[in-house]
Amino acid sequence: MRPRDIVYAVTFLIVILVMWGIYTNPPYIHQSARVIQQHIFGAQRATVVTAAVPEISHPKCSLSKNCPSDHFAFQIKSGAATVVGPKICFDGNIVMSGVMNNVGPGLNLVLVNGENGKIEKFDYFNMYSGETKAILDFLKTIKPGMIVLVASFDDAATKMTDEIRNIFAGLGSSSIKDVKFRDSWVFAGGAGTEQKSPFEKLAANNQKTNIYGNWPEVVEIAGCFPRKI
Repeated sequence: MRPRDIVYAVTFLIVILVMWGIYTNPPYIHQSARVIQQHIFGAQRATVVTAAVPEISHPKCSLSKNCPSDHFAFQIKSGAATVVGPKICFDGNIVMSGVMNNVGPGLNLVLVNGENGKIEKFDYFNMYSGETKAILDFLKTIKPGMIVLVASFDDAATKMTDEIRNIFAGLGSSSIKDVKFRDSWVFAGGAGTEQKSPFEKLAANNQKTNIYGNWPEVVEIAGCFPRKI
């Protein structure tokens, strides 16, 4: 027999043996298939698990959508009669509220740095039996570029002088001249601007329309206040 014929015969015999092994040992086929499957799809699963999950940014101060990067989110609610205190939220942080026990009857005020959003100071002033000088001293510390947030509680007008009203008017208030005994009033304005603020709401004390007996409804404003850059 020629050498070439011997090579053909050996090759044919090997092929026959391999086919016989596959035919008589099917588990080997399934095992090999599982190894291949794990190798392919296991790598895909690993890729999915290690994939970065994008961070979801939620709107601040209960707004329905996020504010632009050059604005601050805020929400202000007046008090309800003498029972529920007002609430002032700025840039996602509740600064004053009845739950925090840092509000009081009269005017509740928050001063904010208009550039970086830092809370400079906050306080409340009894406008029924308090001293007018106390709130005037506070208002006179307001500097150009500051954001001023205001919420009434119970009564905000008994000790309200023309000087106080003029200061608020200079901050952009359009309704301050109309704030009367036990009215509900909320306002957000800025120092050093001649423009009237769009963030203000007033509910008059009227026995025919009052929600809480001798007090009107709660008023609320919320939105995006521009940075003072």
